[in-house]
Amino acid sequence: MRGRIKEEDSSVPLRKGPYFYYTKNLEGKQYKIHCRRAIYGGEGPGSFDEVMTPETAGPEEVLLDENEKALQSEFFIVQAVKVSPNHRRVAYNVDTKGDEFYTIHVFDIESKKLVGKPVIGATEQVEWVDDDTLVYVTQDDTRRPYKAWRHELHTEQSQDVCLYHEEDEEYFLDIISSESEEYLFVLSGSKMTSFILYMKKNSPAKELRYLTQRIKGIDTIATHRGGHFFIKQRSEDAFNSELLICPIEDVSKTSILIPHRESVKLDQVEVSRDHLIVYEREDGLENIIVYSLPKVGQPIENLANGRRLQFSETVYSILPKEFQFNSSILRYSYSSLRTPPSVYDYDMNTGESSLKKRQEVLGDFDIEHYEIVRRWACAEDGSNIPISIVYRKDLVKLDGTDPLLLYGYGSYEVVNEPSFRGESLSLLNRGIVFAIAHIRGGGEMGRKWYDDGKLFKKKNTFTDFICSAEYLLANKFGAKEKLCIHGRSAGGLLIGAVLTMKPDLFRCAIAEVAFVDVLTTMLDSSIPLTTAEYEEWGNPNIKDYYTYIKSYSPVDNVQARSYPDTLITGGLHDPRVGYWEPAKFVAKLREFKTDDNLLLLKCDMGAGHFSKSGRFDKLKEVAFVYAFILKSLGIVNCGDTISS
Repeated sequence: MRGRIKEEDSSVPLRKGPYFYYTKNLEGKQYKIHCRRAIYGGEGPGSFDEVMTPETAGPEEVLLDENEKALQSEFFIVQAVKVSPNHRRVAYNVDTKGDEFYTIHVFDIESKKLVGKPVIGATEQVEWVDDDTLVYVTQDDTRRPYKAWRHELHTEQSQDVCLYHEEDEEYFLDIISSESEEYLFVLSGSKMTSFILYMKKNSPAKELRYLTQRIKGIDTIATHRGGHFFIKQRSEDAFNSELLICPIEDVSKTSILIPHRESVKLDQVEVSRDHLIVYEREDGLENIIVYSLPKVGQPIENLANGRRLQFSETVYSILPKEFQFNSSILRYSYSSLRTPPSVYDYDMNTGESSLKKRQEVLGDFDIEHYEIVRRWACAEDGSNIPISIVYRKDLVKLDGTDPLLLYGYGSYEVVNEPSFRGESLSLLNRGIVFAIAHIRGGGEMGRKWYDDGKLFKKKNTFTDFICSAEYLLANKFGAKEKLCIHGRSAGGLLIGAVLTMKPDLFRCAIAEVAFVDVLTTMLDSSIPLTTAEYEEWGNPNIKDYYTYIKSYSPVDNVQARSYPDTLITGGLHDPRVGYWEPAKFVAKLREFKTDDNLLLLKCDMGAGHFSKSGRFDKLKEVAFVYAFILKSLGIVNCGDTISS
C-alpha cells in the first residue's frame, strides 16, 4: 500500500489575502507540514485564478510542521489549523491520546513564540473572531459538547466568557464561520432539531443572538452574504430541506429561495460574493448546481436557472474543497471507486472546469483496468437499495466464483461515499470484487432513507445489507463461500447484527471499533454520547425501545451456532465506542460458537476511535484487516498479482 503513495507531495495552493496557503508531505514523514508563500504585488483580488509560480510567489514559509510536534507522542493528530485574520498568528489544536480532547495552541508566525497559555479540554473546533479572540467548545463529563467560550489571547482560560451553555442533554454544540468570514455561528442540535445563534465578528459586543429558534423537528444551518442570511431548513413537511433567505436586520422575515423537493435532498449550501453553490443529492449521487446572484445590496427575490456540473462516470463522489468568498472559482474534489481524488477549479462565470491536481498512484496503476458499476437490490419491503461495485476487469470472471468484499455503514444519515480507496487496490489486484451497500439509515437517498433505518425501523439497515449480499451472489458478483463483510463503528454494529441474524451467509466478517453492546450502552447515561443519541437508537428506559433494541443488539443475540471467520477491533481510548464492547462481544462468541473458525479481538492500546494517527501507521492497521481477509479466503500470494 505504501509503495503506491507518492510520499513527497503538496496540496493545491489556496490564495487568502496576500498569501498562497498549502500543505505538503515529505518522504518518510507521517504528518503534514503547513506552509505559505507571500504573493508579489500585494493582496490583489483574493481569488483562485492565479497560479503560484516562482515569479508570482515568495519563498516558502513553514507555519507548522506536525512531524516536529509529534516526536514526543505515540498518537498525534491536528484537527484544525487556523490563521488569524491579519495573517500574523496561527491557532491549532492537538489530540495526543485519541480521546478527542484537544489542546489549542496559538503562536506568532514571525517569532514562532507561543501567544498566551494553551486552552485545554476543547473539542476539535476553533474559530477566530478577530485577531485577538478565539471561540471554542468544551465537553461535559459524558463528552457532550455543551459550552461555547470566548477566549481573549494573553488571558487565563479561567477568565474565558461562556457565550452559550446548552443544558439539554440531548443537544450538542458546533461552531462554524460563514464563507464571508463576517459571522460566527453556534449551532445547538439533536438528531432531529437544531437552532442557530450568531455573532458578527469584529463587533465590540462579541455576544450571541438568535438566528433561528428551538422548535422540535425543525433543523437549520446558515451562512451569510451581504445583507442576508441563507438558511437551510429541514422540517416534517420539507424533509429533504428547503433554502430560506432573510434580511439581517429582521431575521424573522424569511422567504423561500429553493423549495422542498421530495426526490432531491438539499445537502449543503455555500455562498460567494456573486454566486450560490448548492450541493444536492438525487438517486444516491451528489450534484452541484451554481446560481448567479445579483450584486451585493440588491434584493434577492428568486433564482434564475442554475448551471449543473456534468460528470462522466455512473458512480462517483464529490466533496467541497477550500472556499474563497470573493472568487468566481469553485473548487471541489471528484473521485470514484477507480478514479483517484482530483481537485478541479470550476469557473462559475464561464462554466469551464480545469483539473488542478490528481492524486498520483505509483506503480502500474491504470484506471482502465478497473470497472465500476451501480446495481439495485430489492429490500424485503420492496425498496431499491443502491450498490456501488468495482473490480479488476482482467482478474474477475463474474461467473459466481469470485471472492467478494461487501462494505456497509447505514447510520446517522451518513453517506457512505463511493470514493477512491487506494488501499483497496491490494484486494482488487488479487481478483477480489469490492462493493458498498448504501443501506437505509444512511443519507444516500434522502432524509426518509435515514428515517427508515433508525429507531423502530433500525432492522431495515441489517436486512437491507443481507438483501444486498444475496443480490450480489444471485447476480454472480461473488461466491457465497468467498463472501466477506466489513463495517466500522456503527458499521461494526451492522456486521455484528447480520452475524447474529444470518451467520451462514458469510465466509469472513470484520467489525472495527464495533458498537455491538447497544442495549447496555444506551441504558447508561454516564457513557459518552448516550443521551445525545436517544433520537438515533431510542431510549431503552422506555419499555418498547428496550425490547426492540434487545432484539438486534449483537451481544444480546449470540446463540450456540457456527459463525464465520471474525475479526473484532477496539481502541483503548475510544470515547465513542468503549473498548469493552468489542471485548464483551468476542467473549460471548467464544462461549457460544460451535465451530473452529478464526475469532480474533485486536485492541489498539495507543489510539481511540480512528485508529493510528500517522499516515503510514494507519496503513498497518488496514493491512492487518486485509491480511485477515486474505487468510480467510485462502489467498496466499505474497504480492499483488499485477502491481508491485
